[in-house]
Amino acid sequence: MKHWQQNIDKGAITEVRLPISTLCSEEKGMLKSSDVAAYLRVSKPSVSEMARHLAGEGLVKSAPYSKLAFTPKGKRIAAKLTSKHRIIELFLKRVLKRSDAFIHEEAHRLEHAFSDESVQRLRKMLGNPKTDPHGKPIPQ
Repeated sequence: MKHWQQNIDKGAITEVRLPISTLCSEEKGMLKSSDVAAYLRVSKPSVSEMARHLAGEGLVKSAPYSKLAFTPKGKRIAAKLTSKHRIIELFLKRVLKRSDAFIHEEAHRLEHAFSDESVQRLRKMLGNPKTDPHGKPIPQ
């Protein structure tokens, strides 16, 4: 079983949610498989396989040779995971004084370990921030 597939099977779209959510917001809600492949540094067939799996979970709409787009369910999950990631990045930067070079990868590891309740408490402790350390909006 592939790493991304294990994450999806656990109910998270972890490996693709950031590139998809970032690129979708830049591309009016849709993006090419080739853009995801380039971002993740994987082959286009791997992205097609991921897209089929995500579509089977009801998280994206996908058809061969077309763009990918989140379903409403996929958008909710992606926003939740993006928010969690960005709150943890802000905590690492502001409270633990970690470098910009460190916080993204560490937040990626920690977002899977932190409960939703813990992240909400971090959000409150940080003053309900609107943006992450990189200036990107934190979904509410």
